[in-house]
Amino acid sequence: MNFTQYKAKNNPVEAVNLAVEAAMKANTKLNAVVTMVDPGEQLNRLDQYAGGKMFGIPIALKDNVNTSGVLTTAGSRILGNYVPQYDATIAEKLREAGAIVIAKSSLDEFGMGGSNLSAATGPVYNPYDLSRMSGGSSGGSAVLVASGVVPFAIGSDTGDSVRKPASYNGIVGYKPTYGRISRYGIIPYASSLDHVAFFTRNITDAAIALEVLSGRDDRDMTSLQLPVEDYASLLNPSLEGKKIGILTNVLKAITNPEIQAHFANLVARLKEQGATIVDIEMNQDLLSAILPTYYIIANAEATANHSNLDGLRFGVQKDGKEIDEVMSASRTAGFGKQIRKRFVIGSYALFVENQDKLFRKAQKVRRLIVEDLKHALSDIDGLIAPASA
Repeated sequence: MNFTQYKAKNNPVEAVNLAVEAAMKANTKLNAVVTMVDPGEQLNRLDQYAGGKMFGIPIALKDNVNTSGVLTTAGSRILGNYVPQYDATIAEKLREAGAIVIAKSSLDEFGMGGSNLSAATGPVYNPYDLSRMSGGSSGGSAVLVASGVVPFAIGSDTGDSVRKPASYNGIVGYKPTYGRISRYGIIPYASSLDHVAFFTRNITDAAIALEVLSGRDDRDMTSLQLPVEDYASLLNPSLEGKKIGILTNVLKAITNPEIQAHFANLVARLKEQGATIVDIEMNQDLLSAILPTYYIIANAEATANHSNLDGLRFGVQKDGKEIDEVMSASRTAGFGKQIRKRFVIGSYALFVENQDKLFRKAQKVRRLIVEDLKHALSDIDGLIAPASA
């Protein structure tokens, strides 16, 4: 059921109340919600946004999205008392489209992880099999959509934080081009890699949500000054004349026969709809460099971004006789083990003597990877690969 059908079938108040009920019930098993949001005030002013493209749709926001007056932890103990005084741009846009926030969803601490096992509130469970992980870092949002609690949820994607949990939970995960959606008001992980992204149950809703969320924002100077289109009107079931690339480097590395079979079936269906399938080969050395390059850049940026979370400027404060003791105690107690490890890596990459051979070199390698990918995409309309394998 897409947004249009959802709105036609459900009275907004009833829909929101049912979603709140479902979220609280599901959370006892799935642990996907950090904070429930009282929808009363939003419902009272809902008539202002009648006609909005997401009017009356209950939604969830990943808990790294600043929401005025609502606890926002980014999945970390150090922000256990942080209540923002302003809304992120995307929270404003969703409100103006008529959406109703009912929950802040769980994430790996500060978005640094791919399992949703490092959240301060504990692991998030896959709704299809409670013995399996949700994937992360946006696992809470993915699970709330997959379990039918809400038809839409915001995530963020720095490495694979929306695409992986979308794959693990069998839903649509959309990561837009960098700058297409404003990051203002998003608690950062790695600023040059962070993307606002989201989950839906179908492609039509993803297109509608992209229209709602896109656009230039002067509060985020990395946001793109490009026109916003009616993306849903561009959807076309026919692929006649389209050229789709298969990244053979990735395909060769997949050994799971079930994934191979499903991917082959997808390729066959694309051909049936008129697509021409072509093999694309990228530089294997550059592909192999993606992960270490990502870790160096992301951890260095994360270390710098969170240096102010010391219990003095921001964050939960622990006792100490001297300022250094307060800062050390606050950061040790406030950050989880995995985050502290990442900060060690990031700090090492940022040491003056290491910047040229690590951080700056990683940035140069990133540019080579981007150029190679641009070349691979230059003669095709799209590229397909399994999101997880």
